[in-house]
Amino acid sequence: MQTVAQWMTKNPITIDKDASIIEAIHLLKEKNIRRLPVTCNGKFCGLITDRMIKEYSPGKGTPLDTWEVHYVLSKAKVYDAMNPTPYTITPDAPLCRAAQLVHDKKLYGLCVTDAEGDLVGLLTTTNFMEALIAICSLQQR
Repeated sequence: MQTVAQWMTKNPITIDKDASIIEAIHLLKEKNIRRLPVTCNGKFCGLITDRMIKEYSPGKGTPLDTWEVHYVLSKAKVYDAMNPTPYTITPDAPLCRAAQLVHDKKLYGLCVTDAEGDLVGLLTTTNFMEALIAICSLQQR
């Protein structure tokens, strides 16, 4: 049986809830990732994604110019735009259960937490594709 732990990204990059949205944008771009688990006093407390930031940011129809938008986002905090209750799963859960949850809830990934609620990884659609490719390759042999 394939488990979440076998395919998750371990030790994901995180961001503090008090960091600015601009810091989150820069970190996402620098690390070429789409989601950041959020920490509060070192403990996992939420999730912010590139989509959440886009939804939070002023739209193109706003009268603000680029510099004004940048200023607004530099003052806004991650906790203003984050999801404080993201879907989670444990590392020992079957991969098929995680896939079903992602499918049913129309998610792009799951935060992986241990029994104490501490973040231990992320399971993203990229991880699912890696698992699918590996499983299909084994079956073709």
